[in-house]
Amino acid sequence: MKRTHYCGLLREDDIGKDVVCCGWVQTKRDMGGVIFIDLVDKEGVLQVVANIELSDERTFAAFERVRTQSVLAVKGPVTRRDPETVNPKIVTGTIEIRVVEAEILSQAATLPFNPDDGQSVREELRLKYRFLDLRRPRMQRNLRVRHKVAQTIREFMDKEGFIDVETPMLTKSTPEGARDYLVPSRVHPGHFYALPQSPQLFKQLLMVGGVDKYYQIARCFRDEDLRADRQPEFTQLDLEMSFVEQEDVLELLERLFKYVVQAAAGNTLAEPFLRLTWQDAMDRYGTDKPDLRFDLPVVDLTEQLCTSGFSVFRRAIEAGGVVRAIRIPDAADMPRSDIESLTRFAIDNGAQGMAWIAWRPDGEIYSILTKFMSTDELMRVLTEVSAKPGDFVVFSADRLNVVRKVTGLLRQEIAARRQLIRNEFRFVIVTDFPMFEYNEEEKRYTAQHHPFTMPYPDDLEFLVSEPERVRSQAYDVVLNGTELGSGSIRIHDSRIQHAVFSALGFSDEEIEGRFGFMLNAFRYGTPPHGGFAFGLDRLVMLILGEQNLREVIAFPKIKDASDPLTGAPGLVDQEQLDTLFLALTGEAGLMAEITAAGRQAPVFDLEHVARLARIQLLPSEVGAYGEAFSQLLDLASELQTVDTSGISETVSLWGAENVYQDADTKTTGLTRDELLQNAPASQNGCFFVPEVLE
Repeated sequence: MKRTHYCGLLREDDIGKDVVCCGWVQTKRDMGGVIFIDLVDKEGVLQVVANIELSDERTFAAFERVRTQSVLAVKGPVTRRDPETVNPKIVTGTIEIRVVEAEILSQAATLPFNPDDGQSVREELRLKYRFLDLRRPRMQRNLRVRHKVAQTIREFMDKEGFIDVETPMLTKSTPEGARDYLVPSRVHPGHFYALPQSPQLFKQLLMVGGVDKYYQIARCFRDEDLRADRQPEFTQLDLEMSFVEQEDVLELLERLFKYVVQAAAGNTLAEPFLRLTWQDAMDRYGTDKPDLRFDLPVVDLTEQLCTSGFSVFRRAIEAGGVVRAIRIPDAADMPRSDIESLTRFAIDNGAQGMAWIAWRPDGEIYSILTKFMSTDELMRVLTEVSAKPGDFVVFSADRLNVVRKVTGLLRQEIAARRQLIRNEFRFVIVTDFPMFEYNEEEKRYTAQHHPFTMPYPDDLEFLVSEPERVRSQAYDVVLNGTELGSGSIRIHDSRIQHAVFSALGFSDEEIEGRFGFMLNAFRYGTPPHGGFAFGLDRLVMLILGEQNLREVIAFPKIKDASDPLTGAPGLVDQEQLDTLFLALTGEAGLMAEITAAGRQAPVFDLEHVARLARIQLLPSEVGAYGEAFSQLLDLASELQTVDTSGISETVSLWGAENVYQDADTKTTGLTRDELLQNAPASQNGCFFVPEVLE
């Protein structure tokens, strides 16, 4: 049978037509002589019915034996449902197919989980059987929206005169802020390619080559620790433009994001995107990724409290620190338990404590600060933070970087707890980032964005003497507290580029070895240029309101960068290593030796375990129980890899004594007959429990 219609596209206008539909069996209801099946495909669900009186014997038999999630083809007329069977929850709820012919195209085995219940299934299991998980309507929707976003981006970039250019996947290792994924070369023993962290160098070379406007929906790779919004391989829109200034790029980006959100989510963003310098964002929101769906600005009180009677504030300021506060509107009645919980949150994130003021609606100022500060001083503070009776104010006093972190996180936590976050898209563009940041571990300055970012001309004189003063022409686009991407005006002068590399601590030999090809290109006429790159995965995640990047990627990796579906990464044959002139050492070498010797993980014997447990399994139960036990073994194997060094041992709170047998005590186990002598009934050497319910 050849499909004529999609299940979810049939309507009442199709009543009377003979159609052929194909899909997966979502649910099956056997009413005795009449079998109802919900058949689902990419367009939706449709009820199909086989009646023993109307369908031939072969068709009805197919309906009887088909299992959930099997692939089924059906043929028959579209008819109107009986009034009592109408389902108003689906668009095809008033029609059905009265099946005259059916064919099971693929019978499904016992399922490890039902895709309809996938949201409640352990994520590692869902990803191991991702092909089942993808059948969920939610995942189908997510992939469609992702396609729509990519399609819309291409439309916009084409209208703006950009051309799509692919850049190499096998390239040279360069320092760009994260570890590279390396690929050994067979024809150049001991040499390695690197998978690109971004197409940064190549898109700049395209500008040297006169391309003028480039874009690419590019695959990128970074070997870094994973989070909910991070994957080792990801997709980004990469773009670059020649003969532009920062404002040209930012204006294009604002139009692009508005265009994409309108097309993919149906939201019109009329307001101009807010612009903040990095300094303003850090001071007002405690972060360079501010979420503007709620207010709660951070207010600096350092000048007002430098002579405060409260020694915690005064000493923090005298030590070069700051005091900052957040006003929480209409929260003066916050329970003591909530205040203590918020204080613990602040301490867990680096604070030494959390002072607070509750300004009661009747005008009373309730706070420990009343013991150390006069009423006039407290009122000046409340006025400075724009408080009114009924508000609650929290404080943070410490070094600047600590206070920024604490207030930034407190602001987000308070908004979440008090349900202040509005359901909307709020973009903000952050500019004027510091060129460098000091790395305490390496004891040197590193590029905050990347080393190809152009400093402001007025700051070039400080590159070597005072690198912390240098501002870069870099910018981020932030949506709802998540950084979508970064960009900058690039360095196009080889002398400035060389000076930046030197400020980062690279020797002339390192500069030539790693970036010589790029500096050489700059000698042959390089236009001023700038660009941007943003995570397509992240944008789709935010548009859909998902909390995890894995929900918008067809085949993602889990937190340890492994793939439960394919088992990647895995060991390879010694022959492959020899071809690449590689040898494994340490633990990796031992694992390879074990595999080569044929020593595998113990094979799980379900029947043996059942015999030991005196459990008799029916043939229909073996598959499901075997899969469940295999999953438990997989979980146990994963737990064995967890590093527990530095974690104290837990102890049982049960106070029973003398429950352990002396190792020297010899006991004789009971025989099978002795074990079964008190059983009400036994069968084949097992306890027998009669079936009382079907």
